[in-house]
Amino acid sequence: MGNLMGGLRYKEPSTVEECDSTWETDSESEEQPQGAEEDSGISDSMSPSETAKCAEQMDSFQQFGDTVELSTKMKRSLYAAKDLYKYRHSYPNYKEPRQLNEYRNLRFYLNKIPLVPDGIYVEEILTKWKGDYDKLEHNHTYIQWLFPLREQGLNFYAQELTQDEIKEFQNTREAKRRFLQAYTIMLDFFGIKLLDKNGNVSRAPNWQDRFQHLNESQHNYLRITRILKSLGELGFESFKPHLVQLLLQEALVEGTLPNMRHSALEYFVYTVRAPSQRRALLRFAQHHYQPPENFIWGPPRRRRLPGGRGSKTEPAVDWSTSKARSSKQGSPNSPRAEKGELEGREGGEWKTAKLPRSILEGRARVDTEEYIETVPL
Repeated sequence: MGNLMGGLRYKEPSTVEECDSTWETDSESEEQPQGAEEDSGISDSMSPSETAKCAEQMDSFQQFGDTVELSTKMKRSLYAAKDLYKYRHSYPNYKEPRQLNEYRNLRFYLNKIPLVPDGIYVEEILTKWKGDYDKLEHNHTYIQWLFPLREQGLNFYAQELTQDEIKEFQNTREAKRRFLQAYTIMLDFFGIKLLDKNGNVSRAPNWQDRFQHLNESQHNYLRITRILKSLGELGFESFKPHLVQLLLQEALVEGTLPNMRHSALEYFVYTVRAPSQRRALLRFAQHHYQPPENFIWGPPRRRRLPGGRGSKTEPAVDWSTSKARSSKQGSPNSPRAEKGELEGREGGEWKTAKLPRSILEGRARVDTEEYIETVPL
């Protein structure tokens, strides 16, 4: 009955602005209200089942457009905004399946059943697949089992999570341990290393080859989006800002993943549930984005109310007067770099994603802030 009533109250957003609560409030002491974009990933309702089966196909169409980002008038993707709005709000208006909940995702992670259709147990993946990049690249059935969601993926044999199963999973130590192992294997596949139990990440020793592959294999951006969502569902919401921060750093500052920058801003950032953490990530991105006039993920310009004594328009800040973004030659955000033409990249040093304190604390504190009109849909 709770799901039915939740469905009656739910009104699907029809614009990007309705989907994006990131800039609605900018209070530094903001606290999350109970049930609103919280970390647990559990609520009384879920996403519409009739749209679930086509989600990854639509994701593929949207995210594969990264290299075509050079149009003079860029627009936010309404599909992406809706998809991530539903995820952050625990899939409103979704009715759980009526059939008996078999907890197949949990049983898979307890090594009791194999993934279907390949018949492979999770322990085999964890012990034999690490470093087998060809297998991880070309097999397309394991990702839905390793990183389950409350939405249907391309492997229709994989079962969607339910909120009861999520609770059981989060309370099962063995399943969570194996889940982190699976996360580590996929990070290594991308050229990233998990440093500690807090979710800190850095470049892996093999980062150069793997980043080059990741920059050229954009279907893996769909996998990253799925992994980020699954982290939040299964109790590792705090891991997400660390990974997103590193990917933004590589895409916007280091220039190693220029083809990823649109997916990182349109999808990865918006998997983070806390608005204050999204703001901090977007401020970092806005500070380094080139050309700055094409940054469409910032806050809308605040307008002066007619006759309002206390109202005032926030001034725009020219980031060009601040310190240099990077000491490396060339701009990683240039159209040339956006097409994947990486030049002058030299290896050797490790890069660690040093997450700003504002993101770790769930608060965004900066001295200056640039307000850019969001391009309307």
